[in-house]
Amino acid sequence: MGPDADLAAIAMRPGATVLSTPEFTLVKVPPVEELRGLVVEIGLYRELSGAPMPQLETASLVVPLLIGFAEPFEIALGRRPGIDDGYQSFTSGLCLQPVNIMSAGRCSCVQISFTPLGARRFFGLPMHELTSRMVTLGELGDRSVDRLRQQLGEEASWDRRLVIAERFAIDRLRNGQELSRGTAWAYDRILATNGRAKVARLAAELDWSRKHLAARFHDEVGLPPKAVARVARFMRAQSLARARTEGGWADIAAGCGYADQAHLARDFREFAGTTPSAWLAGT
Repeated sequence: MGPDADLAAIAMRPGATVLSTPEFTLVKVPPVEELRGLVVEIGLYRELSGAPMPQLETASLVVPLLIGFAEPFEIALGRRPGIDDGYQSFTSGLCLQPVNIMSAGRCSCVQISFTPLGARRFFGLPMHELTSRMVTLGELGDRSVDRLRQQLGEEASWDRRLVIAERFAIDRLRNGQELSRGTAWAYDRILATNGRAKVARLAAELDWSRKHLAARFHDEVGLPPKAVARVARFMRAQSLARARTEGGWADIAAGCGYADQAHLARDFREFAGTTPSAWLAGT
């Protein structure tokens, strides 16, 4: 079985999805039971074209650990990347700007996409240290993660790479520092309400001050609760737009709790770097 067939075969896993084009193959695998709530998904990606490929990722509530095996990606937050923005293996905390990516058409990687709370437990770092930053594994200085990079790079089988990444994440998270239950509860409430939960009410229900809640989020999430709520609301708007279940952008804005369509457009400009309609046309 060739490497591309090996990669595509992983899509037979329950819940896995595969996107295969002449330019690339991407397989997304949902987390196994031990990783649920801490990992969003594990992605396996290989480019095939050898031609430059621009990509844009909008602001989200995902913290990636990406380990590359070939050409580096050129990545910049909130601007176009340049030749000095090459990253092969890295992580990056939450960011309120779009992520601009340029690849040479010869990149391949495994990406573990953590929830912010999963990332806090996995890396054992205050998450504000990663916020709005691209951090190479060398800068991270984590010998255990660096050994994972070496192990994945030496393995030719994509299926084996997936198993290695899953086992590493399970062991690391099992032994990671326990998270604050109050922070986890408040974060889950923000997501469950698609960003409409009031920060003051969350703090009151925890019997915390708003200042203390913000401090806990600074450490364990990397962004203030209000910023997390804005991103959650934005992601809900994206989901409704993709599903095309609402009548139009004004209806989506109203359904997500924006003051009006102009308010929604401002968040799209900040988080996606473009207008809502231009973003949807590019998806």
